[in-house]
Amino acid sequence: MANEPISNNNFGEDRIADGAVVEGQERRPQRPRRPKEQQQPQRRQYSDSNQSGDDYQRPMGRFQARRKICSFCADKVKRIGWKDVGILRRYINSNGTIRARRKTGTCARHQRRLATAIKRARHLALIPFTEEHARLSGR
Repeated sequence: MANEPISNNNFGEDRIADGAVVEGQERRPQRPRRPKEQQQPQRRQYSDSNQSGDDYQRPMGRFQARRKICSFCADKVKRIGWKDVGILRRYINSNGTIRARRKTGTCARHQRRLATAIKRARHLALIPFTEEHARLSGR
């Protein structure tokens, strides 16, 4: 009689009594449960030092990403001129392409003005278009 199903609910579903074995099926051994501390997802650890001065805490990890600051905003530059070749060269790759905002840290407004100034300086041959132009001109 241990192999017969026992009905204990109103839905017509059959439950097997504890310890009963149905033909062809064996009970699986249950895994031991983890303690509650391990069941919850791990939270990230945050650094204690807060250099930025606000309430945001950066997560501790392998790399500490430092927030990039627009050098034009910091220096309160009104105009980015096409004649300032020394400044413009900092924002150009070795290939002659304009470096991205996320690499240089410039804000959107100054990146647009910087791109315009670089393009004007290229047309006046102050800055090379490509690395081949740089090799030929010697700059």
